[in-house]
Amino acid sequence: MSVKQEDVKRPIAKFPPSVWGDQFLVYNQQQDQAGVEKVVQELKEEVRKQILGALNVPTEHTNLLKLVDAVERLGIDYYFEEAIKQALQHLYDTYGDNWNGGATSVWFRIMRQHGFFVSSDIFKSYKGKDGAFKEPLEKDVEGLLELYEATYLRVPGEVILDEALAYTRGRLDDISRDPSLSNAKQIQEALKQPLHKRVPRIEALRYIPFYEQQTSHNESLLKLAKLGFNLLQSLHKKELTQIYKWWKGFDVPTNVPYARNRLVECHFWSSCVYIEPQYSESRMFLAKVLSMETLLDDTYDAFGTLEELEIFTEAIKSWSITCLDGLPDNMQLIYRMLLDMYGDMEKILIKMGQAHHLNYIREAMMEYIGCYLKEARWANAGYIPTMEEHKEVTTVSSGYKFTLIASFAAMGDVITDDTFKWALTMPPLAKSCCVLCRVMDDIVTHKEEQERMHVASGIQCYMKEHDVTEQHVYDLFNEKVEEAWKEMNLESLRCKDVEMPIIMRVINLARAMDVLYKDKDHYTHVDEELINHIKSLVVDAIVI
Repeated sequence: MSVKQEDVKRPIAKFPPSVWGDQFLVYNQQQDQAGVEKVVQELKEEVRKQILGALNVPTEHTNLLKLVDAVERLGIDYYFEEAIKQALQHLYDTYGDNWNGGATSVWFRIMRQHGFFVSSDIFKSYKGKDGAFKEPLEKDVEGLLELYEATYLRVPGEVILDEALAYTRGRLDDISRDPSLSNAKQIQEALKQPLHKRVPRIEALRYIPFYEQQTSHNESLLKLAKLGFNLLQSLHKKELTQIYKWWKGFDVPTNVPYARNRLVECHFWSSCVYIEPQYSESRMFLAKVLSMETLLDDTYDAFGTLEELEIFTEAIKSWSITCLDGLPDNMQLIYRMLLDMYGDMEKILIKMGQAHHLNYIREAMMEYIGCYLKEARWANAGYIPTMEEHKEVTTVSSGYKFTLIASFAAMGDVITDDTFKWALTMPPLAKSCCVLCRVMDDIVTHKEEQERMHVASGIQCYMKEHDVTEQHVYDLFNEKVEEAWKEMNLESLRCKDVEMPIIMRVINLARAMDVLYKDKDHYTHVDEELINHIKSLVVDAIVI
């Protein structure tokens, strides 16, 4: 470079350091895995028989629904994927839209969660002739809560569910203020974050003690939930140690001091996207991808000069170790890490006979990095794009499309070339998720970003184009988030040729946002709430 490094003016951000130290460098197994797995196997068989045994007994169908709901909320549905699929298909074949059992709201929510597009007309019976919700519902707290949770599975244009949400939210808010009510805490938690937006693993931790207090709880199911949680925790902890050694091997904090050191948070993020044991390799790869996205984000946003970034982008396009020489030291390190990360995944995919899948993931990365460069050029020129220009570039530069496509790596036979081709076209399901993620990110990060030289945020672009206040844009963007959830719900029901494990990656990516970027940027400024989530998921086992 012609200019000395120390003379270059950089848009440096001062990010807080990692809060974890090296505590995840060593993995200690603390339990007799084989003994636990034997008990788990026995309990699994017992619960599976309970699910399938209720199929041909119509009087048990409401209890069957409640059992499936409990299994999912306890976070162990991956043990019973086939049995649950069979049970819900049977219920759909038997009743269609005309469910006549109890727990109507639970039926509606579970069926829609599993891709059955049941009609919301069933809730018309909840209203009187005057169009208001009926009196019995007023006094049924459990029924109100179940209806409230069901409304979050609504799609655009479902007025009855929009009305039901406004009604139940208002009633539950009043009820939750009653200190004598035993489930006031449960109601407050639901109002803060509905079930459909919760990360399943965090919900399991919250639900296990609540379920244990229910007099009608299923003892086998409860024991399985606790043992299963701890078994999965051991696996996740082992993964974290493995990728932490990779991160430590490159000594990222020393070599890339300007960037956020968030490897542990990235593993948490990837375990929000999938918890299942069979996706261990995928989860570790996605954690690496997210950590690399963070280094790239901070390099393009908070360190590199335009000249350096142009050279760096060209080097990534060339994708060869021979491109290293022309790069600054820290960019050389990032480049090596990228080559290493893809090299490791290639070995795994070769064994699976899917090595060419990496080409799709690289294609998504190239598109993503190209959009970063465009943003860097805008920032360098002080250009404030129109909302349309901004949306086109930042929906991709946010990294969520790349993240989604990278999450498919090593998931097995469920992922085909068509899966990648579908995702790369940014279909409505992926687009609504990416818009949601981009908008939530913008709302909580734009103020801090504007304190340094940074591309204009969506908030600024909208304010300039429409001459409105910041608060007006916040309100509008929050509405956009809710609309995006409805669109995702609709598309997840419409995409009949897309397998459910793929749809769930999209929904879980949106759920992760509801933990990491709700109300503030928890990812950059790791606070007690996120620390507690991570500790409870990979440090503290459940006491049996």
